[in-house]
Amino acid sequence: MALVPSNHTNSSSLYFSLMGIPGLEASHVWMGILFCSMYIITLLGNSMILLTVRLDQTLHEPMYYFLCMLAVIDLVMATSIVPKMLGIFWLNSVEIAFDACFTQMFFVHSVTAAESGMLLAMAFDRYVAICYPLRYQAILTHQKVTQIGLAILLRAALVMTPVTWMMKRLPYCGSNVIAHSYCEHMAVVKLACADPRASSQYCVVGSTLIVGTDTVFISVSYGMILRAVLRLAKKEARLKAIGTCGSHLCVMLLYYVPGMASIYTQSFGQGVAHQTQVLLADLYLTLPPMLNPVIYSMRTKQKRVFKLFGQRKSLAEPSV
Repeated sequence: MALVPSNHTNSSSLYFSLMGIPGLEASHVWMGILFCSMYIITLLGNSMILLTVRLDQTLHEPMYYFLCMLAVIDLVMATSIVPKMLGIFWLNSVEIAFDACFTQMFFVHSVTAAESGMLLAMAFDRYVAICYPLRYQAILTHQKVTQIGLAILLRAALVMTPVTWMMKRLPYCGSNVIAHSYCEHMAVVKLACADPRASSQYCVVGSTLIVGTDTVFISVSYGMILRAVLRLAKKEARLKAIGTCGSHLCVMLLYYVPGMASIYTQSFGQGVAHQTQVLLADLYLTLPPMLNPVIYSMRTKQKRVFKLFGQRKSLAEPSV
């Protein structure tokens, strides 16, 4: 079925068809099991972080508030694509409405931009905690943490709204089959009948600027942290300070390396197999949300949840 130009037809009556992972259709059932398992772990892990911080008063600090924001972003990131992917893999539910496709595109790209901003906020948090420990509470007040979180969301929305708007206004008069598992920008733009270079260039430049700016500031923050750590007299103090940043560094590598690889292989990787590009893009949006809670589990002390539940249960039980 072909799509007619969007400026001549009611867009609400149009739809796209998602292929899942082209070339791996025979493995879709097993792919569904893989991504479903990852999604369940993502839901449990991030919900555990939110619950732990909510119940444990000792974790009501800026570092854990930022971690909760990251957990929410990860939940939205995975939920924006995995349920539809499972419908494709298991139920052959390949159709997605025109408006729903661009809504999914907006959420996918917005949450990826928000995650980058949150990693920068967490790097700033570690910088203040290590370089200005006595002023930590005064600098990162509850109001300041809220403002940082809102600024991150606003930046993501302002950057990603124009590209979604430009994409939606393009005429789609050819095939309606998207060779991808979700409405990824580079996959949808190939179906446009008009010249899509403006939106494509905006997306690549915008993503590069966001990631580039954030990584520069993160690098500066960790450069200052390293300088402050090396000035500490005791070896134990240096190791403890470095340990507080270790999990954050792992999460950054887990996010930025696959993310940039996915963006540039889809933009310039003509020699990379298409199913590899799609699978890399899928894992980029599902692997970090699953592993982030695991990496941060030692920092958030999730075992406290069970301790808290045990305390509540013992209080609820009548004495004999």
